Amino acid sequence: MELLLTFFNWLNGIVWGVPMIVLILGTGLYLQLRLGFMPLRKLVYGFKMIWRSRTPGSAAEGEITPYAALMTALSATIGTGNIAGVATAIAVGGPGALFWMWVTAFVGMATKYAEVVVAVKYREVDDRGEHIGGPMFAIKNGLGRNWRWLATAFAFFGGLAGFGIGNMVQANGIASAIENSFGVQTWITGAVLTVLTGLVVLGGIKRIGAVAEKIVPFMAIVYLISVLFVLAIFAGNIPAAIVTIVSDAFTGSAAAGGFLGASMILAMQKGVARGIFSNEAGLGTAGIAQASGSTSDPVFSGVIGMMGTFIDTIIICTLTGLAIMVTGVWTGGETGAPLSSQAFEAAIPGAGKYILTICLALFAFTTILGWAYYAEKCWQFLLGTVSEKPFRLLWTVSIFFGATLSLDFAWLVADTLNALMAIPNLISLLLLSPVIVKLTRAHFAAEAAGRG
Repeated sequence: MELLLTFFNWLNGIVWGVPMIVLILGTGLYLQLRLGFMPLRKLVYGFKMIWRSRTPGSAAEGEITPYAALMTALSATIGTGNIAGVATAIAVGGPGALFWMWVTAFVGMATKYAEVVVAVKYREVDDRGEHIGGPMFAIKNGLGRNWRWLATAFAFFGGLAGFGIGNMVQANGIASAIENSFGVQTWITGAVLTVLTGLVVLGGIKRIGAVAEKIVPFMAIVYLISVLFVLAIFAGNIPAAIVTIVSDAFTGSAAAGGFLGASMILAMQKGVARGIFSNEAGLGTAGIAQASGSTSDPVFSGVIGMMGTFIDTIIICTLTGLAIMVTGVWTGGETGAPLSSQAFEAAIPGAGKYILTICLALFAFTTILGWAYYAEKCWQFLLGTVSEKPFRLLWTVSIFFGATLSLDFAWLVADTLNALMAIPNLISLLLLSPVIVKLTRAHFAAEAAGRG
């Protein structure tokens, strides 16, 4: 086990090294340039499309509305990364890590847009008549037979990563947080989570989408109100916090209190890694959800999909990071969810940690649901629809073990597999970028002509 841990630590250092940072940020920047910064120019338009997507058009084909698909994607991305991930990035990489999370999100909007466009463009209908897509199908149908190995690699890494990042890690986070705050034993939480997960996951994408579009907006609003209250208490510290975040992104952070200090490279590395862990731009997962959405236009789905990155990182992660900064708890030596808990306690003594625990539990539970669909489609690509029922049962049972076991190793493996998923996806986006640009120009040209 020690040898395996050493190997994955070594591999993680490589896959999340400078080359990966260049590949992720470079691909996003390249796509932004090719698209004429459309994802940034169309932010207001994007929110309008989210509202419109609640009802599919008459020519649309798919199992759920694009809105429900967005909520499914957000259910997977709004999770422990928004609370524990942001805290870890700041605790290890310093305040500057939050700046690099912003950069990752702004270029990542183009990446997420492109992922969804090709996922819907090249989606298929399986032998049960359901739409299925994602990077593996975009590679297979967009790049041809010679690239099938790349599609297989993505599906394999995604199928395995799901059990880490989307299953056991999330269940463990919920169980640990509830035990620390409310004293409930982890096996009890694990049993309850197993039952709740089974009730939803065994019903497939329609049930996952129906649950996600009810829970996700509710939990996001509750969390936003809570963290805005924290910021209101310490409003006078916000300007200084923003200055520190921007300046430390380029200079690194000096040691202070229990904080050991961090270089610019470490801030960038942690910011990018935690940003990807949070919003999943570059992993290709949002395309899997949006491919099931009722739509006849890949660009329409892409615009809706890219807004998930903005909501997840620019709004939710930023507020979490500012709460940690303005309360001053980031220098105390704590990390992860306990650091975020300290920030809430500083503003809401006696109740802050309980509020955060409830939010964390909701965030992580919806992540389990979203990733259940992602991983299922990866295994379906590899093994066919015959894998559906065995996968759903295995996914549900794994929740209990994730809640009750120590998962430091699982966190490490999940982080590594995230990077391994990103590599084939980003390669395919670069190769398919002419198709993405062509579809985008045609869509907005037609829209402009219609207005005229």
